[in-house]
Amino acid sequence: MTDAPALPTLRAALPRLLDTHPAGGAILLLRASAGLLADLPAASPLVAEQGFRPAFEALKAAGLADVRDGVSQTAPTGAAPALVVVLPPRSRDEGRALFARALTSVAPGGRVVAAALNDDGARGFEKDFASLVPLGGNVSKAHGRAFWSEPVDGNVNRELAEQWMAADAPRHDAARDVWLRPGVFNEGRLDGGSALLIEHIPAGLRGAVADLGAGSGLLSKAVMARCAGVTSLELFEAEARSLDLARRTLEGARVPIKFHWHDVAQGVPGRFDTIVCNPPFHVGSRSVPVLGQAFIAAAAKALKPEGQLLMVANRHLPYEETLRFYFKHGELLAEAGGFKAYRAWNPQTS
Repeated sequence: MTDAPALPTLRAALPRLLDTHPAGGAILLLRASAGLLADLPAASPLVAEQGFRPAFEALKAAGLADVRDGVSQTAPTGAAPALVVVLPPRSRDEGRALFARALTSVAPGGRVVAAALNDDGARGFEKDFASLVPLGGNVSKAHGRAFWSEPVDGNVNRELAEQWMAADAPRHDAARDVWLRPGVFNEGRLDGGSALLIEHIPAGLRGAVADLGAGSGLLSKAVMARCAGVTSLELFEAEARSLDLARRTLEGARVPIKFHWHDVAQGVPGRFDTIVCNPPFHVGSRSVPVLGQAFIAAAAKALKPEGQLLMVANRHLPYEETLRFYFKHGELLAEAGGFKAYRAWNPQTS
């Protein structure tokens, strides 16, 4: 599930831009997809940014040498890109910041192209893009829109671009003592599912605890605050932006903490007494309940024989059968606001 859904739309626009692309001109891909690589000139140096671990690994597996997570500060190398390709996420604020970065980093005379599905806000993104730079053209295809700039040369609204990049920066919420950022789950508020699970985390948890799909670290923070017997904590999260916030939120914690930029669906290293989890069930706008089922399987394999899983999920998702398959015992802890919190213990050994 690492291909961007808007790739067919983007492919309809690329030939118009590559016709004028300078030979050997560098290309920068923001929120890059491995499925795009075959459409780009082989002679053009490529740099890709992708913070979602499975998509990052797909780019590496495709042979791209320079792939970055979009969070770690890496000094730019080589010439400024003559073309920047943006596949924005659903978060409008994060998308605006990507457009701003693209237009302020492209070489003079270069161009920026972006594409999004209609259901993911393509028209709104195009409007935002056009407020930064005059449009060079657009195309509608495959339930999406692609749009691109005129050659960039002093025609970018840099004041607005700087505002949008600043709005995307991590910020500390002093009232809750957490770090927030646009596009990160629970940004701006605590979702009902996490709140329900936090309410039912028992104070008696002890030993080694893992948080799968840890997001910005809210469940882990609650475990630290409530459970004096916890001796270590490990967070596993596939989104680099989220994990960066978790590092900030949990800085100075009283127990050793490890942070893993990791795809939980591929399994979890280590052995734990307790695992807490609010698993994702969307990829973009697509509901993918198999993700939560993969998290349950990974948790069962990573728990000690007497270990337990504490998780929350939307009430309609089919997780009870999966929990019964992977655990000898289980119970419904609570149900409220469209969510269910579960406890399962003694993972099956075969």
